[in-house]
Amino acid sequence: MTPSIAQQELFRFLEDRFACAQACTECARACALRASLADPDGPAPEALARRKGILCAEVCDATCRLLSEQSDLDEAALRAQLDWCGTVCLETAQVFDDHPGGEDAAKACRECAQACADFAWTLNTPESGRDGG
Repeated sequence: MTPSIAQQELFRFLEDRFACAQACTECARACALRASLADPDGPAPEALARRKGILCAEVCDATCRLLSEQSDLDEAALRAQLDWCGTVCLETAQVFDDHPGGEDAAKACRECAQACADFAWTLNTPESGRDGG
């Protein structure tokens, strides 16, 4: 028995949602770790990396919680959260690129931004065969 088109689209939706939540969790961990390594009283670039790392960890954590806990959230709100998360992740990756040792966190940020974009694309598919988000 093969799944119907609607079932296949639902599976894709759920897989993308899970992949995005997982990427957000990994990014939040990497950013929190990177922020904890920055000297709070360090020079301006160090302070920027710390602030961006904390912000990114918080946004990724909120996005992950939203994806994990909310099943009835409207798609416009979910899309806005995904866009915000992706933007913050890319900005943070750029900051981490300029700091030695920030490569892993920058990579996690970029992967999270891509996962958010991929999942947002899933939301844009017409007639996805699902009710709500």
